[in-house]
Amino acid sequence: MAPPVRETFVELGGKRVPVRLYRNTRARRIILRINDRNGNGDGVSVTLPRRTPLREGLDLIHEKAAWVLERLGGLPPRVAFADGARVPLGGVDHTIRHVLDGRGVVRRQGNEILVAGGPEHLARRLRDWLRKEARSQIGRLVGDKAAALGRTAGRITIRDTRSRWGSCSADGNLSFCWRLVMAPETVLDYVVAHEVAHLAEPHHGPKFWRLVKTLTPDMEASREWLRRNGEALHRYG
Repeated sequence: MAPPVRETFVELGGKRVPVRLYRNTRARRIILRINDRNGNGDGVSVTLPRRTPLREGLDLIHEKAAWVLERLGGLPPRVAFADGARVPLGGVDHTIRHVLDGRGVVRRQGNEILVAGGPEHLARRLRDWLRKEARSQIGRLVGDKAAALGRTAGRITIRDTRSRWGSCSADGNLSFCWRLVMAPETVLDYVVAHEVAHLAEPHHGPKFWRLVKTLTPDMEASREWLRRNGEALHRYG
């Protein structure tokens, strides 16, 4: 095999993963492989067609982060929604506390999330509360940003998607992953800005990215945070 055209690293779920990028004039698509020396995965190899930008190869690694980390043995342990567990909210760690009062009420108190009611229902109640929080925050941001563009958003749907953080349909309906409520507020703001910008610009051209920058305070840093840490949000619950 010819030497790599570039060697670098990517951050996936808090793990620094070595990457080697190769060119192959006969390749018709990007090929992603786990390097396997002595039976131990030690990084990722990406083979690119002749004219495919290197950035597309790196983007594919981030899109397949769960697959890569699983095969490298680097997936962080899952964190169940249970009494005493720590989960992020707005990018800040909070401790889950089961309390006996309140008959199923979930509330935030300082850096704790208090979940009342029977312990067997704690995980479901907390998940429902997080979805509700996500819907509230996202709904407000969508309204503000759409108004700034002089546009009207369609239906807003909150899901537990893994392939993308948000989407905008051709008829203006928006969909978001509820796990964004666990990310820093600037990251949530960016994802909403990205999808709202599609109400005016359907394609990811220069005009689209200029529009996103007018709607959110720190686009580049938020994109980088998602690249480095987004996959880890899926280990909660």
